[in-house]
Amino acid sequence: MNLDLRIPMGLLFTIVGVIMSLYGFFTRGSVIYERSAGMDINLIWGVVMLVFGTTMFTLGRRADKRPRTQPAEGTSRPMGHGGH
Repeated sequence: MNLDLRIPMGLLFTIVGVIMSLYGFFTRGSVIYERSAGMDINLIWGVVMLVFGTTMFTLGRRADKRPRTQPAEGTSRPMGHGGH
C-alpha cells in the first residue's frame, strides 16, 4: 500500500477548516468575540486551515499521479550490502 500522508491530512484540515470558517462567518459580530479583541478567530483560523488542507491535498494528489520510475529492462538491481 502506497499512501501519501498528505492526502488524508489535507482532507482532515480541509474539512475542519470549512466547518470553522462557516461557524466564524455565521457568528460575525457576536458577543463571543469580545474576549479576543473583536477578532473573528474562528473565521481567521478556519481560512488558514482550509488553505493548508487544500495545499496538502493538492500536493499529495499531484505526487500520486506522477509516473513511477522503474529500472530499464535487462539491468540488474543492486543486492543488499555485499552484492553477492
